[in-house]
Amino acid sequence: MEAGGGVGVGAGPNYNPRTVEEVFKDFKGRRAGLIKALTNDVEDFYRQCDPEKENLCLYGFPSEQWEVNLPAEEVPPELPEPALGINFARDGMQEKDWLSLVAVHSDAWLLSVAFYFGARFGFDKADRKRLFNMINEFPTIFEIVSGSVKKQSKEKSSVSNHSSNKSKSNSKGVKEVFTIHSLNLRDSQVKYSRIAQPKDDDEGLDDDEEDDDEHGDTLCGACGDNYAADEFWICCDICEKWFHGKCVKITPARAEHIKQYKCPSCSNKRARS
Repeated sequence: MEAGGGVGVGAGPNYNPRTVEEVFKDFKGRRAGLIKALTNDVEDFYRQCDPEKENLCLYGFPSEQWEVNLPAEEVPPELPEPALGINFARDGMQEKDWLSLVAVHSDAWLLSVAFYFGARFGFDKADRKRLFNMINEFPTIFEIVSGSVKKQSKEKSSVSNHSSNKSKSNSKGVKEVFTIHSLNLRDSQVKYSRIAQPKDDDEGLDDDEEDDDEHGDTLCGACGDNYAADEFWICCDICEKWFHGKCVKITPARAEHIKQYKCPSCSNKRARS
């Protein structure tokens, strides 16, 4: 395996995002790869960070892949380098604390790479501000890994009854959409709600907007994306984080047979003294 340089798997030797949109796309790809390493792939990531090896770095790539590797050999490197020696602290800390520390350094690295491109290609004040605002719409990796990202409370009342009743009274021209919101399936918390969407009813449209506002603060613990309609979500009974079903490979049919759901991070946790 070659020493990591951070440009990215599948990006090509001349890969250089030059516009705000291209840099933001690069940021999202790298971020997704890092989140995957620290959540769904955490067991593999933990294993690769062997303290007996040399200084290792965690790289995220635009292709949404990740890699643990040695730092770049070039001086100065082609891109800013992530934190060096993350493997040395692995066995000296609680796993959750170590993962959170790696997440903080990963957040800092993502920003440094994004604004490196901005400086290299002459982004002006307006471009830099726009790039930061686009990035700032996403929760940080640390917020996702540590669980501090704002979650919708499990006790928040479901809007399903109100929406269903409205759909019955306005059945003409009404399209029913099944999305996820708080329903218990054999003690496992799974979001499921029934939202009425009148085609030509202004009042119905206002209800949809209110529903979007209510769910808008719910973020997937794996990918960090917001709640959206027509998506299946499931909540971990251990850490109480919500996840897209597709992100943790759980279908509604499978969820019905799960007595207690544990997300990949909680399933892979190791006891630490």
